[in-house]
Amino acid sequence: MKVADPISLSELSQMAESMYGMFVKAVVDLNLEILVVDSELHVDQEQYLLEQGSQQNDLWGINLYPQKYGSDDFVEFDSMINIRPRQQNMSRGVEDEEIRKKIIALIKRKITL
Repeated sequence: MKVADPISLSELSQMAESMYGMFVKAVVDLNLEILVVDSELHVDQEQYLLEQGSQQNDLWGINLYPQKYGSDDFVEFDSMINIRPRQQNMSRGVEDEEIRKKIIALIKRKITL
């Protein structure tokens, strides 16, 4: 697991190859603007951030596909940690368009070429 501050696209690609082959699991804290990558489970990254002082409502799980950088398919909004009825998010995706935009903006700041 790694806090990306920042992280290069080539390093993400290496992580993808060593773990799942095509993607890297990540969790973002939108309030603290933190990106954690490279773990087998989103819940491990979520737990790490909670231990560091993050708030549950600010954490969202995503998958990054390094080979799709620059396309709409680079970020996949899919994680079990995203199921949050109390925040009106009933699926593994991120249903709020504004939250998705904030996640993408954070990713763009944290990943370098």
